[in-house]
Amino acid sequence: MTYSVKEIFYTLQGEGAQAGRAAVFCRFAGCNLWSGREADRAKAVCQFCDTDFVGTDGEGGGKFETAQALARAIDGAWMADRARTDSPDRKSGRKFVVITGGEPLLQLDPDLLREIKARGFEIAIETNGTIAAPAGIDWICVSPKGGSQLVQTSGQELKLVYPQPQANPCAFEHLAFQHFFLQPMDGPDRDRNTQLAASYCLENPRWRVSLQSHKLMGIP
Repeated sequence: MTYSVKEIFYTLQGEGAQAGRAAVFCRFAGCNLWSGREADRAKAVCQFCDTDFVGTDGEGGGKFETAQALARAIDGAWMADRARTDSPDRKSGRKFVVITGGEPLLQLDPDLLREIKARGFEIAIETNGTIAAPAGIDWICVSPKGGSQLVQTSGQELKLVYPQPQANPCAFEHLAFQHFFLQPMDGPDRDRNTQLAASYCLENPRWRVSLQSHKLMGIP
């Protein structure tokens, strides 16, 4: 299998329960809810995506012919960035990779999971939940999209961009997740959406607010 990857980079996870944790992000190209082209946005199931996942021209991106080659690139991103620091504790902490997209489950397969695990990584995934996740993923974060059929109904984290038509938070509360987050929808109404998310969480304490802290910090 050839893997199409938009970008691979080292940063801090900015969202959800793992916010602030150092991670390699591997962003696959392609999605099943939007083509990524602005001309198609109005007709897409997901119309609010703020991520560029088209093509393979980002930092560290490309076409990877084997699972071993892609796993090496992920490991290289972790090691290369950490090698540039003189901190005496730079070798502490488990390797952590976030597999994202687009929709990563269009491409993530058992071979790649096995190769990444062999290099000592804890593996997280960020998915829209329309495709069942294979075994071997340590942290599953599902972000449901209104108007789509949710297939992956269990995991560690459910992160709902809020507000969304056809995606009321109460419709997901029965699902088997450890953490439930509302993330204010970005865009021109972000301040209003943040207030709406905060108000909902105050009234429904099972839910917590997730902010896109990487944007606040000015990092990828």
